[in-house]
Amino acid sequence: MSNSTSQSPSFSANSFSRLKDFSVCVLLVMAVFIVFGQTLRYGFVNYDDDQYFYSNSHVKAGLTWHGVIWAFQTEYASNWHPLTWLSLMLDAQLFGAGAAGPHLTNVLLHAINAVLLFFLLKRLTDVRWGSAWVAAVFAIHPLHVESVAWVSERKDVLSGLFFMLTLLMYTQYVEGIRTRKAKTFYGLTLLFFVLGLMSKPMLVTLPFVLLLLDWWPLKRLSHSILSFRNQILRLALEKLPFFLLSAASCVVTVFAQREAVRSMVALPLAARFGNASISCVIYLVQMVWPENLTVFYPYRLGLPGWQALGASAFLFFVVLVAILTARRFPYFFVGWLWYLGMLVPVIGLVQVGDQSHADRYTYLPQIGLYLLVTWAAKDLTASWHHHRQLFGVTGCGMIVVLMACAWKQTTYWHDSESLWRHSLTCTAGNYTAYNNLGYALAAQGRIAEAIWHYQKALEIYPDYAQANINLGRVFLDEGRLDNADKYLQRAIEIEPNSAEAHNDLGILLATQGKTDEAVEHYQRAIALDPDLAKAYNNLAILFASQGQFTEAVRYYQKTLELAPDYADAHDNFGILLARMGQLTEAMKQFQIGLKIRGGSAEAYNDLGLLLVSLEQTNEATKQYQKALELKPDYAEAQYNMGIVLGDQGHYAEALEYFRKTLELANNQRDSTLAVAARTQIKFYETNSPHLSRP
Repeated sequence: MSNSTSQSPSFSANSFSRLKDFSVCVLLVMAVFIVFGQTLRYGFVNYDDDQYFYSNSHVKAGLTWHGVIWAFQTEYASNWHPLTWLSLMLDAQLFGAGAAGPHLTNVLLHAINAVLLFFLLKRLTDVRWGSAWVAAVFAIHPLHVESVAWVSERKDVLSGLFFMLTLLMYTQYVEGIRTRKAKTFYGLTLLFFVLGLMSKPMLVTLPFVLLLLDWWPLKRLSHSILSFRNQILRLALEKLPFFLLSAASCVVTVFAQREAVRSMVALPLAARFGNASISCVIYLVQMVWPENLTVFYPYRLGLPGWQALGASAFLFFVVLVAILTARRFPYFFVGWLWYLGMLVPVIGLVQVGDQSHADRYTYLPQIGLYLLVTWAAKDLTASWHHHRQLFGVTGCGMIVVLMACAWKQTTYWHDSESLWRHSLTCTAGNYTAYNNLGYALAAQGRIAEAIWHYQKALEIYPDYAQANINLGRVFLDEGRLDNADKYLQRAIEIEPNSAEAHNDLGILLATQGKTDEAVEHYQRAIALDPDLAKAYNNLAILFASQGQFTEAVRYYQKTLELAPDYADAHDNFGILLARMGQLTEAMKQFQIGLKIRGGSAEAYNDLGLLLVSLEQTNEATKQYQKALELKPDYAEAQYNMGIVLGDQGHYAEALEYFRKTLELANNQRDSTLAVAARTQIKFYETNSPHLSRP
């Protein structure tokens, strides 16, 4: 009886402690979903999401053996991160091709990371509310919106998960270092580190973070100078496997990014160091005052030297202070070097891309700053009256403000247009924002606005290959072939290895009847990007037009192997099979295309054409009618309906459809269809009312 009574208070205290921890976890998850839950209604954006998901046939196919092999072998998107690819494939497998699934996974991973960070810090420091505050700021800081709201940044939240697990397992290893389980936890630490590197190679500096934790709060280093060197050597040797893995990851990453790395000629070393120093200071300012955050910050060349020198001097001074006060304020030393050390791989000394800095790069590094600020505030207010209450009220107020800012920042990721319009309000000379906004507007059919934005991008950066490609493509679609040729040739001049540019130039040459040259450019595009399905499709169209049906079939099959949901390719293949007399197989291709599109006007029109070839004109009429219900200004469907009605003897109705075709074709500048419609109108008007079959 007495034993039961003596254990009761202890049990009650432990239960209450667990309840507090559980409450913290619930609040962290709620905060994440309040801020980022809105992304579940958002779509993809036109910035890498095509490569990472909606145009990537390997990812959209879900988890397959072929996809797994591809994930481990590919350097696609200038990165080697197979686990990131596999996680996106799993999204496609579970949720389909929409954006809601990947967004949900990002939010869940971020919420888990926040909870794991809380448990990690609490275990390391035995300070609940300080750990909770650091985790809360990590969970909802506006600088982390990019990492969570952007599908392509799956690598951030996924590598963050393995980062937290690595540190947790390392803590377990240190706590049980003289027990049998120590080797198990050491092995798990290595395993999670490897998985983290396979999610995002930015984790290469994690071994240095482990050494920092050895100093504080694990306190594995004594302050005795005599034993300090021996202890450092011992701890460094303990982490030798981690350093070797980091070195291997660096080699793989450099190889994968070899074509994306800017040369020293284009970007001198002095400019890189200057930008790196300034970026580190910018991140500090943005942490305190997260305003004008955007997805792309153009590289700043020609900055005043005093800015770079001032930033470098400031950073060096803080490092010096951190070293000199490392014994008295170990959290300052650890937090500051955590921040700077984790930024090294992405600070731009090896420059990949055109950005000067990026919000996403702060996802893990700034944990060090949150730690530093929290423990500094705790020490400074320790002697104050009611310091806990003051700390709690102030902390909660800051969390609410940060949540509001992050919620607002997340709204800009609703779609591509809102993302890039916001970017233009935050930055000057942002050629990437002008180009990508133009792309979003072109997709909406707002061609004049798109052309203006592309031209604005080229005013700022004339050698911008992608803007030249996009402008050439718009002019090609508009039938302005001379302008299209000018910009596509310029794109290839700037970037000879652009598969997109070669493919689009192939389309232009095919339109001009230069078929041999078109074939050369299509094949060049395929050589540069063997997964470029649209290049195979274009080659198939060209061979079919020349009567080379065997070659055309081969290229259509390759197209659909790479992109099974390529609706236009299914339709084109169906048309070819119908011409070859394989009508049953042709019907299957049209039905697949119709299913993929969810019943588009184009698919109904193509199905009508096939039914006409099968002499099922009544059924064909129904398909054309469906096409025109969906798209009344579809000139080709109007013309096809007129042909069928004329064949059925409904001459007056056919004439009306041809007149409507002529009106639409003139408005849409389709001279070929206009000539055909005018010929039919003249025939019917001349021979009416004693018209036999035309």
